[in-house]
Amino acid sequence: MDRLTSMAVFVKAADLGSFAKAAAALRLSPQMVAKHVLFLEDRLGTTLLNRTTRRQSLTDIGRAYYDRCKLVLAEAESAEALARDLRVTPRGTLRIGAGVTFGAYGLAPFVTRFLNRYPNVEIDLVLNDRFSDPLDDGLDLMIRIGEIVESSLIAHPLAPYRLIACASPAYIAARGTPAIPADLTGHECLGFASWSRSFTCEWQFTKDGRSEIVNVSGRLRGNDWKALLHAALAGQGITLGPEIALQEELAVGRLIRVLPNYGGPAKPMHLLYPAGRRPTATIRAFIDAMIDEFGEVSAGNKQTPVESSYHGG
Repeated sequence: MDRLTSMAVFVKAADLGSFAKAAAALRLSPQMVAKHVLFLEDRLGTTLLNRTTRRQSLTDIGRAYYDRCKLVLAEAESAEALARDLRVTPRGTLRIGAGVTFGAYGLAPFVTRFLNRYPNVEIDLVLNDRFSDPLDDGLDLMIRIGEIVESSLIAHPLAPYRLIACASPAYIAARGTPAIPADLTGHECLGFASWSRSFTCEWQFTKDGRSEIVNVSGRLRGNDWKALLHAALAGQGITLGPEIALQEELAVGRLIRVLPNYGGPAKPMHLLYPAGRRPTATIRAFIDAMIDEFGEVSAGNKQTPVESSYHGG
């Protein structure tokens, strides 16, 4: 028998003064009430209730045990109430993983608004550009950019991570404006890649359903996109960067979009969490808010078991 259940039956029998009354209150048979009490007495090796055909009363040990049982049952009910509350009310700490650029420019502003909305929630942001396994890294959720394959992770599709080409007004004034992607071969292009003497950089653009790949070059390249952004702002060349990170620079005119009639590269982006973990109210609230902010209507918010193959961002 379950000890906690037997304790609850014992307390009810002591409170009501008979097995029959306890049985009626608990919707059990009097025989089952007796079995629960006997189970405790056998476990403890002592008598808890003095029983006759006319009345029952607690023994001295029974009285002390009764008082403790009430405390234990109250604590158990409090724990269950807390668990129920956690299922419906966002609270506690979330550990969220993401790439550095998206994390800084897209996720961080979103997180501040989320925290303002849910004052009982805390968030730890873990930003890096390496592949992470949420179980190994202790993450509750992670945002990954790039292709994915099947795994034990649940994926919520978000809007694609789009890249656009931009340059400063000073660069455009000095070097002119590319009219078609092929014109980029005559421009200084800031390449994002690891340092390598055999470096090649291909930028892909689409228009009217047709794709065009251009092999660009330039005197400056790097593996940190923020460094390339600073170079573009200084007029050093054309950068191909995340649209979400360039919005402010474009809005105030520090950068101008190049080839605005062409779509730049777009990578799939997903919100992932382990399939075997039941989402808490906090995780569900974060997922819903992320989909509202970064979701794509056409994706239908489909949930798919996947594994992320991360490509930076």
